Amino acid sequence: MKVKTILISQPEPKVDNSPYAELEEKQKVKIDFIPFIHVEGASSKDVRQQKIDLSKFTAIVLTSRNAVDHFFRIAEEMRYKVPDTLRYFCQSEAVAYYLQKYVVYRKRKIYVGKRTFPELIPLIKKYKDEKFLLPSSDVLKPEIPKNLDKVGVDWTRGIFYKTVISDLSHLEKVFYDVVVFFSPSGIKSLFENFPDFKQNNTRIAVFGNSTIKAAKEHGLEVNIQAPTPETPSMTMALEKYIKEHNKK
Repeated sequence: MKVKTILISQPEPKVDNSPYAELEEKQKVKIDFIPFIHVEGASSKDVRQQKIDLSKFTAIVLTSRNAVDHFFRIAEEMRYKVPDTLRYFCQSEAVAYYLQKYVVYRKRKIYVGKRTFPELIPLIKKYKDEKFLLPSSDVLKPEIPKNLDKVGVDWTRGIFYKTVISDLSHLEKVFYDVVVFFSPSGIKSLFENFPDFKQNNTRIAVFGNSTIKAAKEHGLEVNIQAPTPETPSMTMALEKYIKEHNKK
């Protein structure tokens, strides 16, 4: 069956030359972006109840842009002036670059991992005497605490924001040829919104092993997956599938 419509279960990228815009134009398909989950910030009261005193930490581990936003939001709500001496350990270049929204980059101590959390660990290991704060969501990948415990540093997790399931009731009568998921939370949202969801002719695209696992556990047939050696990005995986099925 041909692919004409695609639903991406995430917000639309805020860039001019998005690879999805290119895919839409090249393959003559319609792509909609509707977040299946969204983030809500914890209040400063919630953070205080976790017995977190920002002044006690000398380093911060940032795994996402959300972590950056909500750390500085909480600091402002608590009227805490973030010291220039704070060390920032960023999981990826994208997270480190995003820090510039809040700090003068060249005047701060910033350490950048390659992409995955385990790749950041050697940098953290070099500063074992620091007291680390990990601002996170209520949903945390098990590999993160596991790796921090393994390296033996003094670290504390703070839940600064929460992942919340979005209301998708407006999609009840809407059909898409392909629905794309990037996290187990997105799959969970689908079934919480539509407990009787039947896949029928909808193709399911997933990114990452944990999302594939969640899809299969919910009885979904996975038709498109990334990353693979051939298709490292979701747009590449979608393009390959569309080319194969739309030429028939």
